[in-house]
Amino acid sequence: VCAITLGDDPDRLVRDLQDQFPQAELIGGDATFEKLVAKVIGFIESPQGDLNLPLDVRGTAFQQRVWQALRDIPAGQRVTYSDIAGRIGSPTAVRAVASACASNAIAVLIPCHRVVRMDGSLSGYRWGVERKQALLAREGDGKS
Repeated sequence: VCAITLGDDPDRLVRDLQDQFPQAELIGGDATFEKLVAKVIGFIESPQGDLNLPLDVRGTAFQQRVWQALRDIPAGQRVTYSDIAGRIGSPTAVRAVASACASNAIAVLIPCHRVVRMDGSLSGYRWGVERKQALLAREGDGKS
C-alpha cells in the first residue's frame, strides 16, 4: 500500500504515516526511492502530463472507479462531484463520490483537488482547502 501526503510539518507527516501504517518499519530512502520522491515533487511543482508511478492503491471497487475517473481529469481542469458520479455510471452517488475523494491517500497523483462543488466553489480537501486552491492555481486554471 502506498500514500503520498502533503503538509508543512515533517514530524507530523512521519507521525501520520506511522498512524496510517502501524505495522510498517519507516526507514530512510535509498537512491531509487529518492528518485521517486524527486519525481513526485517535480510533478507537484509542474503538474503537466502524467506521472506514471507504480501505485499500490487499496480501496473498494467503488473507490477504485472514482479514483480512476479522477486520474483521467487533465491538469488545469475542474469537474464536479456529480460529473464524476456520472462518469463512473452512478449518477446518484454524489455523496459516495465525495467520500471516496476524502478517502484518497494519494495526493496529487489521484487528483481529488480538481473536484469542486456544483457552483464551482472549493469544498473540503484532506490536506486543506488552502492547499487545494494552491494546487489548482499551480495547474494554471485561472480560477483560483
